[in-house]
Amino acid sequence: MFFLLLLLGTSASFAQTSGLTDEYANSKAILADLSKIVSPNGVQESYTVAIGGIKQWVYVRGQDKRNPIILFVHGGPASPMAPVSWMFQRPLEEYFTMVQYDQRAAGKTYATNDTTGLAPSIRIEQYVQDAIDLAELLRKKYGQPKVILMGHSWGTIVSMQAALKRPDLFYAYVGIGQVINTQENERVSFEYALKRATAEHNEVTLKELRSIAPYPGNQPITRKRIIIARKWPQYYGGLSAYRSESKYYFNAPLLSYEYSSKEVEAIDQGSLFTLGRILPAFLQVDFKPVKSFPIPVFMLMGRHDYTTPSEPTASWLAQVKAPLKRGIWFENSAHLIPLEEPGKLLLTLVNEIRPLALQTTSTSKK
Repeated sequence: MFFLLLLLGTSASFAQTSGLTDEYANSKAILADLSKIVSPNGVQESYTVAIGGIKQWVYVRGQDKRNPIILFVHGGPASPMAPVSWMFQRPLEEYFTMVQYDQRAAGKTYATNDTTGLAPSIRIEQYVQDAIDLAELLRKKYGQPKVILMGHSWGTIVSMQAALKRPDLFYAYVGIGQVINTQENERVSFEYALKRATAEHNEVTLKELRSIAPYPGNQPITRKRIIIARKWPQYYGGLSAYRSESKYYFNAPLLSYEYSSKEVEAIDQGSLFTLGRILPAFLQVDFKPVKSFPIPVFMLMGRHDYTTPSEPTASWLAQVKAPLKRGIWFENSAHLIPLEEPGKLLLTLVNEIRPLALQTTSTSKK
């Protein structure tokens, strides 16, 4: 996600663990046992690697090391997907080696490093280089020619730039909740909430939305304005389709067997550390000028996504030139496609993207 914790302040669901013993320990133990990779050629590793001058946490899971690698670049910018991956990832691990990592100042990476002096590195360019460095490391460590690059929300900004900068590292790029133009996303999201609130005569919502109109407009996009602009589209199902809240997502890290209670708290801390520092650059993101893409590109779009609205992504995809391109709509999803439609995500990745890696690997061995 991007800037979800900005909207919520600090997450109440995470905060409830503060000062307590891990009341979820027994449940986590069951999930850990269920998720254990026991196949002889499988891989299940969690470790830190030195990337960009800090230690970053990496999580690698798969039933067969010979499968293609997916490098998942999470959203946020400090909302790691690793502690919620237990909800959707296990079937994918039969067909791919799945790699999650906690980006700089995110989750366990935030908790592991001394943040003194870290602030100047909270730049989009550094996140992009981190992703490239990790892709290089994964290729060498696991003996794969390339990896599949998959970004979600904020992570699409990082991974799109990584693919453009080093296309030689990647079989394909998969964008979920893709950011094309931040300003346009803000406008579309705001207009959706205004339309819904008007139709439902929701005067409370209308009063708040009108207080920041026109949005984004020519006024500075402050934290206060963003909070209002995000609050209501997500209330109207723009984060999770057909839901006014997404507690299942925000509470999921509490059951992660990779995270202690203290490390769950670090998610909030990393988010607050990061948001203000990255916001000015985030607001300038614009991929509209990109008219050609060097590798196959797949955009997975939630029909109800008004956190990163899908319409700008569909328009960009229609005009871009690429070796292969496909836009795939998830009709019952908003922004959280991996959690909302995990079955369709599995079929899409297996049927559409996995063959690209297998074909390239087979050709390279001839």
